[in-house]
Amino acid sequence: MAQSFRKVVVTGGSGKAGRAVVADLLEKGYDVLNVDIVPPVKRNSEFTQIDLTNLGHTVEILRGADAVVHLAAIPAPGLASDQKTFETNTLSTYNVFSAAAILKLKRVVSASSETTLGLPFDDPFPHYAPIDEAHPLYPQSSYALSKVVGEQMANHFSRWSGIPIVSLRFSNIMEPHDYERFESWQNDPLVRKWNLWSYVDARDIAQSCRLAFEADVSGSPSYIIASADSVMRRTNADLMAEVFPGVPLKAGVGDHDTLLAVDKARQELGYNPGRWWR
Repeated sequence: MAQSFRKVVVTGGSGKAGRAVVADLLEKGYDVLNVDIVPPVKRNSEFTQIDLTNLGHTVEILRGADAVVHLAAIPAPGLASDQKTFETNTLSTYNVFSAAAILKLKRVVSASSETTLGLPFDDPFPHYAPIDEAHPLYPQSSYALSKVVGEQMANHFSRWSGIPIVSLRFSNIMEPHDYERFESWQNDPLVRKWNLWSYVDARDIAQSCRLAFEADVSGSPSYIIASADSVMRRTNADLMAEVFPGVPLKAGVGDHDTLLAVDKARQELGYNPGRWWR
């Protein structure tokens, strides 16, 4: 355990990613507080029900914490109106960053999204594959836009406060029971082309969050967090040639390597995705 961190608040700790993050941190010996608008199905840590769109409440719930993992959000496009999605996600993120600065927390880890990269890649096509952090951002929904704004807020709050704020661009999150669905995608490459046939196991999400506040980083870096492999049995070369003709596939990419590159997370965070569907 990083000795400088003791108490970690996990916002959205009752959700799909949050459950895994809370369990991982508890297993590693951290003092964890789950903060969410809904109680967890299985309570394995301290829990407080709170709406993070209220700044005063957010400040109070983070008081005494060393770090916060901010996962709370409307988690995908289409679950609420565009306006509600953007408002909720940006305001809650602003409040968490503000509270962290007020209270002088040591680290903030914030959930961004693969959607910032241009999903579903209809227009424009990816510039290249695998996509990495140097690829331009092309938000195509209010949800994706809220995540781009969150990363920009991270840049400035970190600059103002000196607190490292790490943004993690999560791919499509899967739990073990989800893997039985993967066979149903194999006959049609278009079913999963929307995120370049990528995914990430919730347990690897948990690993990435813990590493992001243990790692020796500064400023406001962003990292793509995906599994090491694709969701398809067909090779990357075949898939790209059929679905994204003309988009260059970098030399040396394996037949089933992720097309959302995790090299930067591996190098700077020590991220090592180890749960694969196949």
